[in-house]
This record gives sequence, structure tokens and C-alpha cells, in this order.
Amino acid sequence: MSAYSTNEMMTVAAARRLRNGAVCFVGIGLPSKAANLARLTSSPDVVLIYESGPIGAKPTVLPLSIGDGELAETADSVVPTGEIFRYWLQGGRIDVGFLGAAQVDKFGNINTTVIGDYHQPKVRLPGAGGAPEIAGSAKSVLIILKQSHRTFVDKLAFITSVGFGEGGDHRQRLGLPGAGPVGIITDLCIMEPEAGSNEFIVTTLHPGVTREQVIEATGWQIRFAESLSVTAEPSEVELSALRALEARTAAAHGQVGGEE
Repeated sequence: MSAYSTNEMMTVAAARRLRNGAVCFVGIGLPSKAANLARLTSSPDVVLIYESGPIGAKPTVLPLSIGDGELAETADSVVPTGEIFRYWLQGGRIDVGFLGAAQVDKFGNINTTVIGDYHQPKVRLPGAGGAPEIAGSAKSVLIILKQSHRTFVDKLAFITSVGFGEGGDHRQRLGLPGAGPVGIITDLCIMEPEAGSNEFIVTTLHPGVTREQVIEATGWQIRFAESLSVTAEPSEVELSALRALEARTAAAHGQVGGEE
């Protein structure tokens, strides 16, 4: 087994969550890397949709933005952005929304708007994009981000995209049609919503990661499932596909593709 980084473990673990044949609405950055790795390995028939309009995109390198020409050139079809949202997403035709985040809380709510006070923020983040609609209307949502006290916070400065709101049945009471986030994949572990409370708890640790490391990197009192599993290490096939994708991206864009 080759040595691998925690970022590679995170991307591989996220790619494995995307079942073959699923229709997936993909965010740029880490979600795009994981979704394309899935397409190149375990899920060759996954249908990748980006909010700029490509359906069935099969990029050879990772897109720099949703406007990257590679997405349209490799897609089965390209439709107007309005159709992507109204017909595909809000029409209930998206199986999985794959999102990144700047911050997430224990109920899978996402902040991509500001850090600090909204009117005088310490940091102004990239903003919502299509994430609130994806989080609201996709049949299920996967979230991928690196884990730290800064990213896994007890209270979000701003809720950009709703997961389970205040927990329990709050999402249903808000009238959001999708099931909400089903997994948060980090460089340390995988978290899933606890039945009933919908609070995210750790269900799987990545190899070599301890409970203490996860507790240390989480801004709320994280809890663990009664039976914790351990993520299978990346296979040679997964690692070589990921590294080749990153190398192609670096060659095409003159930078390392996606160490966000």
C-alpha cells in the first residue's frame, strides 16, 4: 500500500459515498474532485451536473469554476441555468447534492457567507451560489471539508444553507423537500445524522485517527456512534486515479489541482 495523505483519504472516502448511476449536483473544489474520482473509479455511470448547465459532464481535468469550458465540452447536454434549478433540482431529479463549506455545525447547516458580524465581517466568504437550493431540494446531500475548530463550530456566524436547522424535525417543519445531509466527510472521519435528533455523530474513523484528535478538531461536544467502524485505506486504483487527475489538472492550469 502506498503512503497517502489525509486529504487523499478524505477525497477517496467521499468518492465512495457516490453510488453508481446517481444524478449528482456538484460544487466546485473538494466536491468536484471527489465526484470526478468516483466517476473514474467506483461509479463510472454517475451523472455529474454543474449549476452553469452541463449535464453528464466528464472533465479530464478539474474545473476552475462552474464556467470552465471543459465542463460544457465534455457534457452530454448543456441547458440554461434556470432549467438546472427549476426542472432538475426543484423538480426532484437530483439524487445527491455534493457541497463544500467554510463552516458547518452539529446539524449540518453550512456557512459560506461571512465569518464574524454580517455587517462588519472579519472575512467575507465566496457566498451562497446555488448551495442553499441544492441543500434544500436534492434528495440527499453530502458535505466535504477539512476538520478543525474553525470549520466545525458550535454556532455559525451565518446560515447560508440549511441542513437540519435546529435539529429533530425542524427541516420538515421548514417545508424543505429533500432528506438533508446524510454524511459529512472530513480528513479525520465520517459523520452521519443520529436518528431522531439529526445531530451529526462520528460513525467512521479514518485509519490511524483517534477519538481525541476528532474531539480536539470539533467546536462542539462531538459524540461517537456505539459501534465505530474504520475507513478502508485507499486502494492503489483509487490513489493512482486521484493522483493522475491532480497531475493533469496541475499541468492544464499551472497549479496543483484542488488543495483547497
